[in-house]
Amino acid sequence: MLGTYKTRAPAAAIVGHVSFSTKIAVVVRDDLATWQRLNACAFLVSGVASAVPELVGEPYEDADGTKYLAMFRQPVLVFEASASVLTAAHGKAVARGLPMSVFTADLFATGNDEDNRAAVRAVPRDSLDLVGLAVHGPRNAIDKIVKSARMHP
Repeated sequence: MLGTYKTRAPAAAIVGHVSFSTKIAVVVRDDLATWQRLNACAFLVSGVASAVPELVGEPYEDADGTKYLAMFRQPVLVFEASASVLTAAHGKAVARGLPMSVFTADLFATGNDEDNRAAVRAVPRDSLDLVGLAVHGPRNAIDKIVKSARMHP
């Protein structure tokens, strides 16, 4: 089903299931190379983590005491969509004023954060060549934003 998060987990895996009032969704353009999708997704979710730090849980530690970084407390849903669907999702997220990160095609040619920000700043919002976005917000709002996107395979 488009825009909804459904899994077919074994009953044992559902025991600790928690229902979240918010969602984190990433939408990447469906015509990107695999490395581009993964690269954009990684950058996009870092934007959500920095904007909404309470979404990040406590650090991890294994039984041997090796420490690991903290991660999101809730799932990140990854979708794919055409350029037009991605642009529409961007417009819906902007209209709702939800925290969002964007990744444009220009960012594949830059090599640092300063150049990335300059590349986005140089283009008006309606002319951005979007290849991905990540957005966080209430479940029902996120469902409407990603309605025409499909879960990434």
